[in-house]
Amino acid sequence: MRILVTNDDGINAPGLQVLEAIAAEIAGPQGEVWVVAPAFEQSGVGHKISYTHPTMIAQMGPRRFAAEGSPADCVLAGIYDVMAGAGPELVLSGVNRGNNAGENVLYSGTIGAAMEAALQGLPAVALSQFYGPGNADLDDPFDASAQHGAATVRALLDNGLWDDAAYRLFYNVNFPPLPAAGVKGLKVSAQGFRPDTRFSVEPHQAPSGRRFLWAKGGAQAVETGAGTDVSANMAGHISVTPLRADLTAHDTLGVLRDRLE
Repeated sequence: MRILVTNDDGINAPGLQVLEAIAAEIAGPQGEVWVVAPAFEQSGVGHKISYTHPTMIAQMGPRRFAAEGSPADCVLAGIYDVMAGAGPELVLSGVNRGNNAGENVLYSGTIGAAMEAALQGLPAVALSQFYGPGNADLDDPFDASAQHGAATVRALLDNGLWDDAAYRLFYNVNFPPLPAAGVKGLKVSAQGFRPDTRFSVEPHQAPSGRRFLWAKGGAQAVETGAGTDVSANMAGHISVTPLRADLTAHDTLGVLRDRLE
């Protein structure tokens, strides 16, 4: 199997090394793992593509490239340039440092890369490592994802639902903030929502006197309800959430047609 690996934390991020090992196990000895990752951290860019300016790309080693662009740019570079002629059969994105559960899904460059792969008609999985008191101080905070990542991806490839719809399915996986030995297994989960956890901005003044705003997040260890991703992670489970890029609020269509048409 030919696998394209990317992330949003940058080509030197420790989580990318974890994902490369996962991909190598999935690809097998006869397979190929190609890395096209951002040259610099691109967290929070979502599904951005560099539509108005070019993306510089440089080879860093065998089957390893850094692109001066977003995670979605990296997927496009991998498909149409780096692996052109023998493209990927699977795209893996991550392993992100921090969760991409709940409302974080909407901001995540890790998710954006998997979304772009799905829009290109490829099977894709985004993987993220929740950080918390149970793993932040470990020698390897990625222990859960490193030990359980390959089995999770393989379970999805063997038993997951894959389709060829216009907005095809892709998967969002979050590993709990625990050592690998404490992980309780997989939970298929809906995307949750953390009440009262929103991004905001905080003003700061630089030594030059200029005023700047820093984006500021909220609490992450907040229950999101039974059957949802954050709560599954906090209970020690690996959450697996099927996603589509279709943002239509399908539950409202009938009522709106009655009211407006």
